[in-house]
Order: sequence, then structure tokens, then C-alpha cells
Amino acid sequence: MKPVVFITAGVVALGILVIRNGGYLDAAPPPASAVTQAAGAQHTADDGRSQAAYSQPTNVAQLAPATTVPTQPSSGSVPPPKVDETALRYFAAKGDTRRLEAEIARLKALYPDWTPPENPLAVRQEGDPQLEQMWKLYSEGKLADVRKAIADRQTAEASWQPPADLLDRLAAAEAREQLVNASELKQYDAVIRIGSTNSSLLTCGDVDVLWRVAEAFAHTNREDRARDAYLYVLNNCKKPEERVATIQKALPLLSRPSLDQLLAKEQKAADGKGEFAAVRGDISRQSLANADADPKLVVAPEDLATVKMLAQEGGLASDDLLLGWYHVGRNNPQEAEAWFRRARDKENTASSSQGLALALINLSRPADAEAVLYQWRDTNDDIRRVYLAAAANLLAVTPPAPLSAEVLQRMVQEIYAAKDAASAQQLGWYADALNQSQTAAQWFKLALDWKPDDEPSAYGLALTRWKIGDKAGAREIQAAWVGRSERIPTVSERSIETAAVGKGTEAGARTHARAKQDQAEDQAAQDQAATAQDTIRSGSGARTRKQVRGCSSSIDPTTLAPKQALTLGWCLMEANRPVEAAAAFEAALHGSGKTRTDAAYGQSLAYLRAGLSDMAAAAASKAPLDPERSVEVRTALLEAQASSAFDQGRYVETIMALDERSRIAPERTGLMVMRGYAYLKLRRFSDAEQVFRAAAGTGNHDALRGLNDVKAARDSKIQ
Repeated sequence: MKPVVFITAGVVALGILVIRNGGYLDAAPPPASAVTQAAGAQHTADDGRSQAAYSQPTNVAQLAPATTVPTQPSSGSVPPPKVDETALRYFAAKGDTRRLEAEIARLKALYPDWTPPENPLAVRQEGDPQLEQMWKLYSEGKLADVRKAIADRQTAEASWQPPADLLDRLAAAEAREQLVNASELKQYDAVIRIGSTNSSLLTCGDVDVLWRVAEAFAHTNREDRARDAYLYVLNNCKKPEERVATIQKALPLLSRPSLDQLLAKEQKAADGKGEFAAVRGDISRQSLANADADPKLVVAPEDLATVKMLAQEGGLASDDLLLGWYHVGRNNPQEAEAWFRRARDKENTASSSQGLALALINLSRPADAEAVLYQWRDTNDDIRRVYLAAAANLLAVTPPAPLSAEVLQRMVQEIYAAKDAASAQQLGWYADALNQSQTAAQWFKLALDWKPDDEPSAYGLALTRWKIGDKAGAREIQAAWVGRSERIPTVSERSIETAAVGKGTEAGARTHARAKQDQAEDQAAQDQAATAQDTIRSGSGARTRKQVRGCSSSIDPTTLAPKQALTLGWCLMEANRPVEAAAAFEAALHGSGKTRTDAAYGQSLAYLRAGLSDMAAAAASKAPLDPERSVEVRTALLEAQASSAFDQGRYVETIMALDERSRIAPERTGLMVMRGYAYLKLRRFSDAEQVFRAAAGTGNHDALRGLNDVKAARDSKIQ
């Protein structure tokens, strides 16, 4: 058996084909006649697909075939092998020094006893114009034309055979072209198949091919193979720019543990600086990008700190955006707003405006969000949805926000064009708050047309139809929602005129009943608390929690468990001691789940009873309330706001509060009288007369007196 010599990775690198402009023709591989494939380059099938053997990336023979060359026999009887110098002459004639030197290195590796011409550029071109033309076509990347030229000459000269070197180069170039095309078309299985059957392409001489094969592995859920392909480059290839680019290529495709394996191959310069220092910033950026896509991912503090440093020192808007989106996903709108504003100040783009709008919506600043995003509203569906959310939130502000005609008109146009039911419903309530009941009914009807199962829109439509006297239309809606809604079938003239939410109570009889029900549900806990003796640890030792036995005596609620404090709060409400009840509910807010929710609800009721509406509103926001309780508390808050404004002579605010209240609950007769007098004080005589007349129909004496006051005011104006 003849001994063989394995060519090193560096020699193989000299023999790689690279297409023009892609570096494919920068060097020439050994001709097929002079090489045999090493055993390590054998390919096996995996799930019916042929793959390259990447299991041991540090072994060059497994990623690129080793080549063998015949050793020169010691006997002088064997003539020296004939060296094909065709390519050498062609590159010399073209004056292509770089390729000429690569060809000389290749031939010397294949034929150690071969001596290149002393002056390669002076090599005289010997005649074979047709072959030279084939080389020319090949150098220009016109592979199909080369094939045609070969076929034409073989037809004309049956005995002529093209040089094996040219055929090998041509086959490899065609295979690379196929691999690149498959990669560009994202046909990843084809990329792997072509790479495995043309392993001579997989060397340091054409790192782009290695990158494409690695990418194909990553996109076919074989991350370990992709990692190994990248590791092959780092273990065997020396060009600094290609090594750094390898990390950059792997960054979006590999998991952090796999990337860390690649980073471990970093080489240090004389000054101790690692070659991948610049890439590590990109890795931190990718960490934040991944966290944006998956809110459950935990970002390492050092990655977050690195990106912040890059944003502050480098000044890239993209870094500001990364941080903005990260904080939006972590429910930190203040930080998000700051980073998005930085990004938007540098580059006012759709992405920076969208992120800023989201942060502003989360900060309850929908007017600013609408203004920021309006110019980008048509960019894509996601941005349109954010814009519509900003519009809906702006329309839902309580009391109604004063909107310019321009802003209102453009929101109306966008809502109608998008057929967005949620925003249309808010337009309905907004119009209703301005006493434009006909317009409100139209928007509620549109919302229902766009979303037939939208109960709030159906309720709004039924309510506004009763208001404008369309009883048949209201009953039609009511009939359609029987069994699907509790409140829609109860809407009527009677409910609009007299439905009670008693002034000075926490939210009327219904709210009180709900509180009583909660108190009854908590009775078992109260009984248990009456006998419990548990201890808690504090700074100086232990103290015993006090027992809750009713509320006839003063008890410090901070000494109670949250559940016990909640029970005490309801007891104090029954005893009409709302200020003390509020303190008990505050202690109960330290609980969780239903206890915390009930505590927020109870504290809001306590403050309402005490006449502290601002504190009641703050209490209601301390924990999420269920829809029914939220409506009850909000109704009572708006009623208190209206009464306070009326008593202080702020009649416009009185009407706005009553309008907002009427959106969520029918207006009782007493409030209608208050509305009538507010109109009268504003000298809106027609509006006042209309409201007083509706209230007087129930026999309300205050409303009848109001009609007389309107007549007197008109008469005095005439005189």
C-alpha cells in the first residue's frame, strides 16, 4: 500500500474555489485526478437526508476532505509526473499576481519536486486559444458557457478531452452556486445535502459556505451541528475578520450556552484584549432582543448594564429602542418612555413612536400617545392597533377630555376606516357625555355591526335609544340580549328616571348589599379569628395578634392578619365608623388575592361615606376590582364629584361628571334635577327645561319647581 500525506488545513485553504465577487476564484483546488477523499469525509443519511459529518469539528478531516498525493518514488526509473500549468499560464497572461501565487502554492503542494518558472509573469502562453477562452469564461463566472464550450469542442474534436483541473474547478463552482442559491431561497435541507456531497467546499478557504451550512443546521433544529460548524471555523481558520464574523453569524441562531462555547475560543492580543470584545456588546443586545420576544426570559444584569453603557456612550438609536422595548415588556413604562424618547429624538421612526405611544398609554397619557403615533398610523397593522388603543383610551378619559376639532375628526376617520368596535363604543360614550344621544346611538350601532357580541355597545345602544325616545328600537335590543346580559333588559324610562344610587351612600342599596354579602362570607374567618392566638416576629421579639371579637371597642388593625383586618373593616362600616374602617381596610391591603381586592373595594366605600372622594378614588386603584364593583364605585365617585362641583358653583364640571356617570348607570331623578339647575345656572334654558320636564313626569316636586325657575329666568331676560 502506498503511503499517503495528508495536506494540512492551511494547504487545503489555498485550494478553495470562490465565485467572482464572492471570493470563489481567489484560489484553485487540486484537480480531482490528484486527490482522493479521506475516510472521515464519508456522509451518512439522517432522517432520509444526507449530511456532512460535523460531530468532531476540531478534526479537519471531518469537515473538509483530506487530500492525498503520491510520494515520489525513490527509483529514477519512473518519470516525473506531468504538471498541468494551464491555469498558471492563464493567470500569468492576465497579470493576476494574487491568483498566480495561489496557483503556484497549489502546484508545489501537489508536486513537491516541481519548480515554478523563475519569472511567472514571463511564462510564454502556448497556443490553445479555445482552452484559454474556456478559462476566461470560467474566471468570469460563466459556468454554463464553459460547459457549452467544452461540449462544442468535443463535438468538433472527438479525441479532445478538457483538462481534469478545469472539470474539477467547474464542478465545484457549480456545486457552490447551487448551495448558495438554496441558501438564499431558505431551502435548508438542500444546503445540507449539497454541502455533504461536496465536502471539498467546506474549508477555511470559503468560510461563507461553512456559515451557510451552519445556518441551515440551525434552521432545521440541529443546533449542535450548527455550533460544531462554527467551532470548526474558530478551531481551524486564522483570518481575524472571519473569526469575528463567525460569532456575529452565530449570534441570532444559537442559544446562549452554545455562544459561550464559541466565545471560549477567543484569542488574546499582546495587549490582553480579546478578539471578540466588540462582539460581546452584540451578544448583550441579542439577550435583550430575546427577552423582548419572550417576557419570561431573565436577562443577566451584566447584559442590561452593557447595553445601557453602549446606549449612553455609542449614541445608537437602536440601543435606546432595545432598552425601551425591554422595559415595556417588564411593565416599567417610566423607564420605557425615557429610552423611547431618546431614540425618537435621534431618529423619529415608526418603531420609536410606537414604543413611546405604548409607554404613554401605560402611563395614562393617551392624548400624548395619539399625537405621537398619528403620523405613523398606516405603517403596519400592529402600529394601527396601538394608535386605535390610544384613541379609545383618550375618548374614555373621565371627565371627557377637551379635544380639538382636528384631533376628534382624525380619530373618527381612523376608527371608521379600521371598523374598530372598541374605539367606536368609546366614541358612543363620548358623544353621549356631550348630550349628543343621536350621534352616540349611531356609534353604538356601528360598534355592534362590527362586533355583534359586544355587550357594552349593545347596552349603550339600548340606553341611548330610550333617551331619544326610540322605545321600539330599545326593546329590540333588549329582546336580543335576554339571557345574555343582566343590565340590558332592565333599561327603561323608569330606570333612567329613578334608578337609585343614593347620594351619601357608598354606592346605593346594591353596593351595600354586596358589602353585606362579603361580610357574611367572611363570618367564618371572623369566628376563627376570635379564638386564634398566633404570633409574628418583629424586630425586638414576638407579639401576639389581637383577637377580633366584634368592633365595639377600639382595635389597632395593624396588629391583625389581613383577613382579620378585612372583617374588622366591614364591622366598622356596619357601625357607621367609616374613618376607622378605612384604616382597617388599609391593613387588609397587605393581604393577597380576594382579601386584597375586597380591602380596596371596602376602603373606597369607607372614604366615600366619609365624604373623601379623592381618597376613595385612590383606594379603588390599589387592587383590581371586578367589573360590577368597579362600576358601582365609579358611579358613586362621579356622583360625589358632581355634587361637590355643584355646591362650589362649578356647573360645567357638574354636567361633565353627570354625563360620565350616565354612561355607566341610569340617571336617577334627583340627579336629573341637579343637572337641570346646572343648565339653568349656565343659562342653557332649553336644556334645563327639557331635563326638568322629564323629571317632573315622575311627580318630583323639585323638578316642577325647576320648571317654574326656568320660566322666571326667561321672563327676566326678556324684561
